[in-house]
Amino acid sequence: MVAAAALLAPSFAFAAREQVVGLQLYSLRDDLPKDVKGVLEKVAKAGFKEVETYGFSIKDQFWGLTPQELKKILDDNGLKAVSGHYSYLINDNEAELNAAIAAAKVLGSEYVTVPWLDESIRKTADDYKKLAIKINKAGQVCKDAGIRLAYHNHNFEFDKHGDTTGYEILLTGTDKSLVDFELDLYWVVRSGKDPIKLFQENPGRFTMWHVKDMDKNKKEWNTEVGQGSINFKSIFAAAKLSGMKHFFVEHETNYKPNPIESVAASCAYIKKELI
Repeated sequence: MVAAAALLAPSFAFAAREQVVGLQLYSLRDDLPKDVKGVLEKVAKAGFKEVETYGFSIKDQFWGLTPQELKKILDDNGLKAVSGHYSYLINDNEAELNAAIAAAKVLGSEYVTVPWLDESIRKTADDYKKLAIKINKAGQVCKDAGIRLAYHNHNFEFDKHGDTTGYEILLTGTDKSLVDFELDLYWVVRSGKDPIKLFQENPGRFTMWHVKDMDKNKKEWNTEVGQGSINFKSIFAAAKLSGMKHFFVEHETNYKPNPIESVAASCAYIKKELI
């Protein structure tokens, strides 16, 4: 009983540093590309200290800004981009991977993160086994460059493939020294899985989280953290077991009229009730 209680005690993996709340900038995707400076100023005023980027491409960089230009705006607002979602990391495109790593290093990021797998490359268990090999290879390239590779889930990874799931294949098929996991708590719960059980079965693998709540009446909707059906208090109590170092609020389905007010409400709840 004592051991079990210790695992669920509110002892956070990030307790040794300032306890801060991060934001996945995709939550503000309608406004951010039109006014990066203005939106990031609002993000800082809302109480966030860390962000996770999205949308980088070799052609357009970050919404028309170079990594150096974005870094200055972040610095001016006391924000750090500790991670970024970079597409095509595992599509055998060395140029895309190298560009992602270079951009992340300019920003001072700790992670480059795989955000999504196209349906065409994840249809079978064998597909996932091949993906695990590619992710490991990309992870080695990242490690050689002094950065970590992480993988972000949705719910499709938890679909059954025989007696296993795609997520189980990725967890067991990737090298812990090369690949971390960013656990999207909403998608785990929506798939019918228990995040804490995942922590117990794979301690230390989930160094980042996405924190978004599930609407009580319409599970396909997100809502402000603390307003929905997910028991975040029990999940945050197991943060140390999971290995979590950073977490990011994310609202994928922002049905509220003011997205920045919505994420600000989530930030305030987390600061008051969870950390």
